[in-house]
Amino acid sequence: MNPELSPFRPGQLATQELFTGRKQEIERLRSMVDATAHGRLEVGFVTGERGIGKSSLASFVRHGVQMDGRVAGCHVFLGGVRTLEDMLRKVFNRILQESVDRTWHNQIRDFFKSRIKNVGMFGVSLELDLTASDLRRLSQDFVPAISSLLDKLKGEKNGLLLVFDDINGLARSPEVADWIKSTVDEIGASQEKVPLCMLFVGLEERRLELIESQPSLNRVFRLIDVKPWSTEETTAFFQRVFTTRSVQIGESELNSLAKFAGGLPILAQAIGDAVWRTARGPEIDLRAAILGLLEAAEIIGRTLLEPQVFSAIRSEKYRSILRTIYGVDPGWMSIRRSELLSVLPEDEAKVVDNFLNRMKEVGALKSDPEIRGGYRYPNRLYALYFWMEAWRMQNATRRQ
Repeated sequence: MNPELSPFRPGQLATQELFTGRKQEIERLRSMVDATAHGRLEVGFVTGERGIGKSSLASFVRHGVQMDGRVAGCHVFLGGVRTLEDMLRKVFNRILQESVDRTWHNQIRDFFKSRIKNVGMFGVSLELDLTASDLRRLSQDFVPAISSLLDKLKGEKNGLLLVFDDINGLARSPEVADWIKSTVDEIGASQEKVPLCMLFVGLEERRLELIESQPSLNRVFRLIDVKPWSTEETTAFFQRVFTTRSVQIGESELNSLAKFAGGLPILAQAIGDAVWRTARGPEIDLRAAILGLLEAAEIIGRTLLEPQVFSAIRSEKYRSILRTIYGVDPGWMSIRRSELLSVLPEDEAKVVDNFLNRMKEVGALKSDPEIRGGYRYPNRLYALYFWMEAWRMQNATRRQ
């Protein structure tokens, strides 16, 4: 099949058309937005492990809100942002840019007034010309500023959804943590309706870092914990995507793809794309599934793992041990040293401690304090990749 026509989007947000599952999470987020439309402040945190689809979920809800029409929404990606002022610069710029070609654009332009400038090729984009002094004032007077903006939107929108995504560089900032808490407190103390929903998106570690700086945030955040897809949801995803492109795939092949995806959308997208690219026609047979999975393991290792992890895993010294993991670790999330030793030949058993220590050094494993001689993967992505790579190497050995 034509690789350029692959419907899968590895490394990108899921499209609205092919978004799968998450019914409960969507309902919870929509209820928060509904409350905002009736004048309430809502503050949530979408958490979950790496590759679970947190950003896609937030994007799906934001687009749904946009279609509903009652609440304006914008999704702000904060990768590389380190300060509160830079965060607010991106937030207000995004609000301006989201309003373009919408019925409420004139109200937004009127709110920002002379601060708007044309940027980009031929001046087709808009951006705010904010000074350092402006940003400091915005950080101190965020509630009056956002209240004034919401007043401008009356008659067009009943509230505003702000999605703060990719907050890695901000989570350890006490200033940001204090700003979130003070914003909530100021709105609460005012006794006035401020129809604002602030939704933060990040790993659980980022939430805990914010709480460490400002413990009261533990009571502020409404937690939306995104879990892996079920086997049924994963299978439904593959079936749905292939069906929309009139591609046939058998039940056993579907089950194989779902098993290796392990409920992680990021892996499902990568596996689906690799299978699409290796298939010779509009039918996914066993050959295409196996070749696709073999290629996916290579791509996932190079694109989703840290380089030092990928290099260590691919070392010839440890490949035979890695092959053993496929048979020893069906639960995926842990490795027991004793189990490895019981199945490894003597020459390989001699280097098992070197292997485990090296994996710890590069962050691919960590000691499990609850199990003697036990090791855990830091996240499901690493666990599934170890398992896929072990399977890939076993199949490569059989084919030689």
